[in-house]
Amino acid sequence: MPPGDILIVDDTPDNLRLLSQMLAERGYKVRAVLDGEHALAAARAVPPDLVLLDIRMPGMDGYEVCRRLKADPRTQDIPVLFISALGETQDKVKALALGGVDYITKPFQLAEVLARVETHLTLHNLRRQLQATNAELAARLEELEARNEELDAFAHTVAHDIKGPVSIIVSYAEMLSQGRTALPETIWNEFLQTLEQEAHRIARIVDELLLLASIRKITDLELAPLDMGRIVEETCQRMAFLIAEHQAEIVLPPAWPRAVGYGPWVAEVWANYISNGLKYGGRPPRLELGADLLENGQVRFWVRDNGDGIPPEEQARLFVPFTRIGQVRTKGHGLGLSIVRRIVERLNGQVGVESDGLPSHGSLFYFTLPAA
Repeated sequence: MPPGDILIVDDTPDNLRLLSQMLAERGYKVRAVLDGEHALAAARAVPPDLVLLDIRMPGMDGYEVCRRLKADPRTQDIPVLFISALGETQDKVKALALGGVDYITKPFQLAEVLARVETHLTLHNLRRQLQATNAELAARLEELEARNEELDAFAHTVAHDIKGPVSIIVSYAEMLSQGRTALPETIWNEFLQTLEQEAHRIARIVDELLLLASIRKITDLELAPLDMGRIVEETCQRMAFLIAEHQAEIVLPPAWPRAVGYGPWVAEVWANYISNGLKYGGRPPRLELGADLLENGQVRFWVRDNGDGIPPEEQARLFVPFTRIGQVRTKGHGLGLSIVRRIVERLNGQVGVESDGLPSHGSLFYFTLPAA
């Protein structure tokens, strides 16, 4: 058994010396005090693992010391072992009723004191281990319940997001099959373009699902300095069709501050912010990209659009996992911003949005990364 910290409280110096010497020889850390006031002060300053407590003492007796120890949240779990010359049954009952775990009658036998001390220290350590295990289990249970709720919302979100484009693809395919050559070429082209767009939507959802899986799976992520100019350029090239379709203007800074991160994930953050800006910006959209070096050693990267602002009450829900903020924004799928938040937090940064909520005043979406 590992040594324990024992506080001995007795107004008889000879008893203190004898008990202290005996317990110290067994490897225990021993503190000895002569009265109740000093006992309470010592226990509150550094709570011991066990208190050996006399009853008859000048000023505050042992009963009152025990009562105060048990009334204080800082010391209430410390086992108190009474050791007293009072041998009547009523004395023992009172001591146990006040919270004592055991009672030894003076004159005591050293072997008996050692045996009871070891027993109660063992029980105390087991109790603390049990409390720690219960707390850990409670935390894990809470985490599992949160994950189950999230998975439930996640499943509904994915089902809703995939059902939309699949329904459109099925409907248009049926119309094309029934119309065959009777449809004008312009209608054919329009239908085919819609089918292509919806297929890209499904592919994008699948990509985000794979990305989410990788975020959950990777535990030993290696961060490195980023060439943010190259990452943004490649992201814009990848989204060139969407940018051209919206006739959007993309404004880039002349240079980028250096930051640390994981390139593939950061590219997905930019893709999500740019995609949202194209969808919900002005007509035509104008997106300004930039970065600021912050005093706290982080770099804030941002995308500012020229669309309608976002009301404050909706901003608070934007990055919550798998939720939507309103019918206006249900055109896009609900995974994007929640995944952005997961990515950036894994990269030791934060996400956010700034907007005054007024029409045509736009919004600024940002994420931070550690500066290189």
